[in-house]
Amino acid sequence: MELILLEKVKNLGNLGDKVQVKPGYGRNYLVPHGKAAPATAANLADFEKRRAELEARHNALLATAESRRAALEGQEVSLSVNASPEGKLYGSVGPREIAEAFSARGLVVEKSEVILAEGPIRVTGETTLTLALHADVSVTVKVIVLAL
Repeated sequence: MELILLEKVKNLGNLGDKVQVKPGYGRNYLVPHGKAAPATAANLADFEKRRAELEARHNALLATAESRRAALEGQEVSLSVNASPEGKLYGSVGPREIAEAFSARGLVVEKSEVILAEGPIRVTGETTLTLALHADVSVTVKVIVLAL
């Protein structure tokens, strides 16, 4: 399936690139989320008309992500959860809990931006993780999990 990207997509391409993707990825994710459009002649002409608008929107999103990165740089958040005396959690800490903890401190973070490379946190202690704020912008933060 050939698509034209309406915004930068990580590991795929930049704004305006024609890309070849599997039909399910294009049909179920890229097109419904407004990240791409089928590469038909009409859509290509429409894209060229709207290119300046799309680039301005991309630059505004990038600037917003950069300012959020500056605010989040070096931040840490503490979470108190039920844990055994050995430090194993009764459950786990996932992206939702981490995003809510940052949002409670006034730093807006969506759960989709939290990248847990090793899966959910299941032990107490300090963990360093990445927040992907934009396809080009990421920031490293600390999460401290404490036992109740």
